[in-house]
Amino acid sequence: MKPTLLPDIPATHPERIAPDTWLIPNLASAGDGMFLPVNSMVIRGREPVIVDTGAPLHRALWIEKAFSVVEPEDVRWIFLSHDDGDHTGALLDVLERCPQATLVTNFFAVERLALEKPALPLQRMRWLEPGDRLDIGDRVLKLFRPPIFDGPTTRGLFDSKSGAMWIVDSFACLTPGPLDADALSAEALASMSAMNSAVSPWHAWLDRVSYGRHVDAVEALGATTVASAHGPVLRGGALDDAFDRLRGLAGSPIIPTPGQELLDTLLATTLAEAAG
Repeated sequence: MKPTLLPDIPATHPERIAPDTWLIPNLASAGDGMFLPVNSMVIRGREPVIVDTGAPLHRALWIEKAFSVVEPEDVRWIFLSHDDGDHTGALLDVLERCPQATLVTNFFAVERLALEKPALPLQRMRWLEPGDRLDIGDRVLKLFRPPIFDGPTTRGLFDSKSGAMWIVDSFACLTPGPLDADALSAEALASMSAMNSAVSPWHAWLDRVSYGRHVDAVEALGATTVASAHGPVLRGGALDDAFDRLRGLAGSPIIPTPGQELLDTLLATTLAEAAG
């Protein structure tokens, strides 16, 4: 089935980024010809894993793309990195369509989801924390706490067999369309620091040494391919640079996000278009 495109959004397609590992990409408009990635991932091993379920905005597209990579009845695990809406958009659909799948989450995520979704099936869950491991038949996945996160339930995932890492909301970056860091300009990659600051403004109060140890520990897991929910796929020098950007955030001032001036501009543009 060919996905139905949203207006003015570049087409994206599932992409094999590492052995048995597929990026499920979508884009959201960020203005001025730039877009915010809204990704998830599929590990298609002996016991296939869906890693996050996209945003409500892309629900139909996400379902078409994800199930073009893996058959619903084959899915054995649904890894939910955290409970934000842009990671749970098709969660109920996946639970319904994948009857053999177990939801990998944690206590606090379930408590928070209970405020906005119908009761989730406790009998189909496994609650895991950073440092825990998940055996999926032909490999063991390790959970970790990412260096950047905007919610306490966040857990990343590392597959040592393929070298692929899901680092959740770390390494967010605007793109004109490409989802490979090597295809992006230095200007586009520079947006990563501002995006990381916006997601986790608490970086301004971090001790550089303590935070550096945490970033070092995540990097030391040895990932060769890193995917995230809102950034490009990173490898090699681009990945080294991204980790260095994280270290530089510790103790640095919060990077301001757009305020009333931008809102006034957007409103003026909208009114002018409506009048024209």
